[in-house]
Amino acid sequence: MQDIHDIMRQLPHRYPFLLVDRVLDIDVQAKTIRAIKNVTVNEPCFMGHFPGRPVMPGMLMLEAMAQSCALLAFKTEGVALGENQVFYFVGVDGVRFRRPVGPGDQLVLHSTLERVRGGIYRFNCRATVEGDAACEATIMCTMRDVV
Repeated sequence: MQDIHDIMRQLPHRYPFLLVDRVLDIDVQAKTIRAIKNVTVNEPCFMGHFPGRPVMPGMLMLEAMAQSCALLAFKTEGVALGENQVFYFVGVDGVRFRRPVGPGDQLVLHSTLERVRGGIYRFNCRATVEGDAACEATIMCTMRDVV
């Protein structure tokens, strides 16, 4: 299990865009991760999305899944971000939003590393709330130097 301090050592994201609160488990052999994002009413997105009925934006769910994918890639592939590197989105396929996510929900992020080819990591991802699917997607990422 990794807490927020371990996560912050691995990911460059910070509030309000650090969207993984804890890693529940990583299975290096199966190349899977389970992590959580606790959704709270004081997050900046809820001021405008939507007043009176706060709903977590779908792109933030995808970003949370991508951050958990980065943690999975680092662990299973034995890599880490260098000082001038980032782990970028390069594609998202088959996105489906199954239910709204709001304050008080705990988003459980499930990801499996399907393959790595030519520096492109491909993950099968699912986010759930209380066991019900909230979002599903295939996410592709790559590690790149930044100038």
